Amino acid sequence: MSDLLYEVKDKIATITLNRPDKLNAFTRDMLDGWERSLREAQADPDVNVVVVTGTGRAFCSGGDVGRMGDAAPSALDHKNGLWEGVHRIPKQLEAMDKPVIAMVNGLAVGAGMGMSLMCDVRFAAEDARFSTGYVRVGLVPGDGDTFFLPRLIGPAKALELLWTADFIEAPEALRLGIVNRVVPAAELRDVTYAFARQVADGPQVPIRMIKRLVYQSLKLDLRTHLDLVSSHMAIVRETADHKEGVAAFKEKRPAKFQGR
Repeated sequence: MSDLLYEVKDKIATITLNRPDKLNAFTRDMLDGWERSLREAQADPDVNVVVVTGTGRAFCSGGDVGRMGDAAPSALDHKNGLWEGVHRIPKQLEAMDKPVIAMVNGLAVGAGMGMSLMCDVRFAAEDARFSTGYVRVGLVPGDGDTFFLPRLIGPAKALELLWTADFIEAPEALRLGIVNRVVPAAELRDVTYAFARQVADGPQVPIRMIKRLVYQSLKLDLRTHLDLVSSHMAIVRETADHKEGVAAFKEKRPAKFQGR
C-alpha cells in the first residue's frame, strides 16, 4: 500500500510511514499494513532487524485529528476501536523477539511519539521534536505512552511531559533517555542502518534471547529471572554461533556468525 511501505534488504526490514502531506498521521488502513508488516518481519527467516521511519519532515504525527469528528456511536465502540486499531501495534511489538529500531527523522507527536517509544531503541535526527500531544486535544494517551514513557524516564518526568505536552527537542530527548542517539539529519540513515547491520549480522539466537530477558526482567523477581538466564545460557552454548565466536576469539579474527 502506498501509505505504508515495506521492504527487505540485507536482513533488515524497513517499514516507512508514507503520508508526508499529513505528517504521516496514520489511518486504519496504515495500521492494518503496519501490523501485517511486523508479523511478516517476525515470520521471515531472512529478516533479523526491523527499522521503522517516516517520509518527509515527520516520523509520525499520530492519529489523523482531522478525522476525529467522526465519532463512534458509543464509549464501548471507542474502546474497542482502540483495542482493535492502534493497540494492535504495541501488542504485536511485544510478541516480537527481533530488534526493532525507530529512525525518528522529524516530528513525533501523540501516538507518533508513542509508536517510537514502543520500539526497542530510537535514533533521532538533530531536528527531531517530540510531544505527547494528547492533552492538547483533551484526551488521555491512547496508545501506551503512559506505559512506555515512565519506564524510560521515570514517573515524575513522564507526568510532566504528559500533563503539558511540551515539545522536547532531540538533544533534550537524548539527555532524558527518550532516544539513544542524535545525529545530523543527513547522517541519520547511514548511522541507523550501520547499527542495524551490526545487529543483523550478529548471533541471532542470543540477540533475541537478550531482548526477551531484558523485557521479562521488568516483570519478574531476581530469582525467577536468574532461572530464565540459566536456561537460556544452556541453550545458546549449543549453537553454532557460540562455537564460531569462541573459535574466532582464540584465533584472534572477526567472528563469522550465521546471522539467523
